[in-house]
Amino acid sequence: MSLVQRWALAIAAVLAIVAVGVALGAWFVHTHERVERSVPLPPSGEAAVNPLYALRQTLRAEGIDTHSRLRLQPEEFADAADDTVLLHGDPSLLTMPEVEALLAWVARGGHLLLRTPPERAGTTASVPPLLRRLGVDALHPAECASLHVQGQPGHTEFCNGSRFTLKPDVAPRLQWSDSEDGHVYVRIARGRGSVDLLADFDFLGNRVLDEAAHQALARQLLGARHGAGTVHLVHGGQPVSLWRNLARRAWPAWVPFALLLAAWLWRRGQRFGPWLPSPEAGRRSLLEHVRASGDLLYRYGQSKLLYTAAREAFLARLQRREPAAAALAGDARVAAIATRLQLPHLTVRDALTTPQANDRHAFFARVRTLIQMRNRL
Repeated sequence: MSLVQRWALAIAAVLAIVAVGVALGAWFVHTHERVERSVPLPPSGEAAVNPLYALRQTLRAEGIDTHSRLRLQPEEFADAADDTVLLHGDPSLLTMPEVEALLAWVARGGHLLLRTPPERAGTTASVPPLLRRLGVDALHPAECASLHVQGQPGHTEFCNGSRFTLKPDVAPRLQWSDSEDGHVYVRIARGRGSVDLLADFDFLGNRVLDEAAHQALARQLLGARHGAGTVHLVHGGQPVSLWRNLARRAWPAWVPFALLLAAWLWRRGQRFGPWLPSPEAGRRSLLEHVRASGDLLYRYGQSKLLYTAAREAFLARLQRREPAAAALAGDARVAAIATRLQLPHLTVRDALTTPQANDRHAFFARVRTLIQMRNRL
């Protein structure tokens, strides 16, 4: 097949592939219809931890100065008599200094909204100090209340909070009670200000505030001071300990680490009982054996034998490398070696002379010279 034919075949194959792709695309567009679908995503960021996030954004959109935080912090609104504070958490968690500061602020003209404590383990909670100071006599089990908003289907609210009854000497401005089991909402005057007490605040949550009935109820509660002062939304509940937070949220990190630690401890725990040292492994280094043999011979006065071995090793290499010099004797051999190795005549002669048995320095010096002479050959 020629080059032109190969190119023509390749172009035809590409055109065929393009034609098939266009045909498939046309078929897909003709047989399928584009449909948009809205998929609700779980809340993220602040909306995931702040149950009053939607309420805050709604109030800000209406031009109302609104702030949200985890803790009460009475110093933030102590000097603002026109402000509104919505305490979303359990009022029984407030300390006595916070209770006193909150009631003093209400008496100066503040507007406080709070709920009753939630039921715990199927029993009604005891009346916390703040509610007792406001005139609450007792708490009763939760019971839903009917809510009717014009133009909207029927609703039931306050199903998760405790109902309450007031002391006989407390006369609320507004009250909501559709049965003999207590109130679900009252507005109590205190000094220049007022307190709205509700069974719960579930209708203010992020997921349900978009319902018209919940919006109407929220407007009735917050409308008493609409546009006046700042609204403080306190959404913090009972503080969670660090260890509980780690156990609930950080387990993807500490569980693998704990498994690795357990595996490492199992690997290192080689035996039970008292620790016994492992037997020392035998060593087979030839150089160590040679050094040990030399130390033993020198310690027992066999330095002459060691010197003789060093000199014989030098003479054996001299015989192989310089047989003419090795064949000489006396000063002639010394002179030939000194000339060959470029060493002083006296140094070579001393190295080839056996040292005295008790002359330690002469022994080491001559053995060292013999090794150097041997290495130069």
